Amino acid sequence: MRRVIVDFKKLTPEILALLVDKYPYGYDDDHIISFKNAKNELIECVEVRTADTIYLVKVSKKLENTMENYDVDDYDDDDLNEPISEMPSKLPEDDDDEMIDEASEEEEDED
Repeated sequence: MRRVIVDFKKLTPEILALLVDKYPYGYDDDHIISFKNAKNELIECVEVRTADTIYLVKVSKKLENTMENYDVDDYDDDDLNEPISEMPSKLPEDDDDEMIDEASEEEEDED
């Protein structure tokens, strides 16, 4: 069986669908697998399986947001193997970015 570690940048709609099916209400600490990589960095992942592959998907805030907003109808069959990060229109908006932009604008106004 093949084992693959997947970062959010390489996450495909197909793997996202597997995650949403396995964790329909999200994942919690009991679902997280932790290990150290070759650089001795702590990696936290959640696991999903297909018939021939075990995917360890790295945990992140973007992953949580994307899982919450997932809708299978948003993706064409051609999109299923394309990384989500390369489909900006499919990504949820990041509230943190908006807060940073607003703070930057306020600082500019004060100058």
